Amino acid sequence: MSIPSTASAPADTEPDCPLVALPVAFEAIPRATWERLFARAARATSFSRWTVHRAWWDAYAATAHEQYLAVVDRADRGTIRAIVPLMHRHEVEPEDAATATSLRHATTGTTTPVAPTAKAIFFGASYHADYATILADPTDLPDVARAVVDALASGPDRAHGPQDWDVLDLRRLRADDPALPALQGAFEARAAREGWTVTREREDVCPVLTLPATGDWEGYLDTLDKKARHEIRRKIRRAEAAGTNGFRVVEPTPQAVDTFIDLHQARWGADGLFPATEGGARSRRFMHRLAELEAAEGDGRRLQLGRFEVGGRVVFATVGFDDGVECLFYNAGVDPDARDLSPGVTGTAAYLRDRLAAGRRRFDFLRGDEAYKYEWGALDEPIHRLLVERRA
Repeated sequence: MSIPSTASAPADTEPDCPLVALPVAFEAIPRATWERLFARAARATSFSRWTVHRAWWDAYAATAHEQYLAVVDRADRGTIRAIVPLMHRHEVEPEDAATATSLRHATTGTTTPVAPTAKAIFFGASYHADYATILADPTDLPDVARAVVDALASGPDRAHGPQDWDVLDLRRLRADDPALPALQGAFEARAAREGWTVTREREDVCPVLTLPATGDWEGYLDTLDKKARHEIRRKIRRAEAAGTNGFRVVEPTPQAVDTFIDLHQARWGADGLFPATEGGARSRRFMHRLAELEAAEGDGRRLQLGRFEVGGRVVFATVGFDDGVECLFYNAGVDPDARDLSPGVTGTAAYLRDRLAAGRRRFDFLRGDEAYKYEWGALDEPIHRLLVERRA
């Protein structure tokens, strides 16, 4: 893909930087280019897939404005060297309370507050993604980061009005992602000149379970705390006594998505992701659209819907991502009328056992330090926030 010649370089650029970052519509990025750079990125997860971004904009376009950047050679714009998925909105929009559109914050610790009225630039789709990054070859990241800073220092995005950004609120960056120090270094190098304050802080944690290479379920259970191990085994035995237990991965059909949504809402009600509100409707559109797009991937799909049944009754449903190496446990729903079967524990156990048998060695519970994650032996892996603010 060639960037149109009418797309000009930032006015205030670093002359020795060989790359330049130019605005590009998400629709204009060739799918093949996205896939090429996704494959090269050091810490890209399933949340950076084209399917996730496509589904997110199809569901949530009313909540933000896209601000993607394509990074190309300054002298030759024939090849995109990096994709920087960005969006902007006010930190809080008037309809956010009614639609439950907000960034979920960590339950422990604090992060730097931002004024609700601030015009903020986020990573694209980061309201519903647990990880984010730049799509680029790691060797290009220092120059890519400099080009991004050039673009963001050059004035407002005129396609969306004359107001420049107040904050860059870049979240969901893995601690070991080379994009994080590259961006931090590039922003800090320009901070004094531009009048910026740059803050890097821990945003949250993702508890991650490392599974044994032997694939031995009983051996894995023996690594857990004695009390947790005893409770898991006791609850599994009780569920097995109630009928045949079985976990299976199912095709991402509309019916499978509805089964997950119904069980999720049965458990969480008004606090769930899919209430009878506009926000809930958007969440439904996102899940159905993502399933539709991933189903079209065939053997290349990563979205994974699972069901745990006891005596032929579905008591637990999961949504996750699986790339053949690690499993990302995105969300779940349980049948609240099956409390005697402990579906949260027995269903998670069945899911873990299935993934262990499939050869997975990492099981990521994703954002949040909920106590149940540590009962399975998960250990915290931090994710970071890079906040750039304009000084008054």
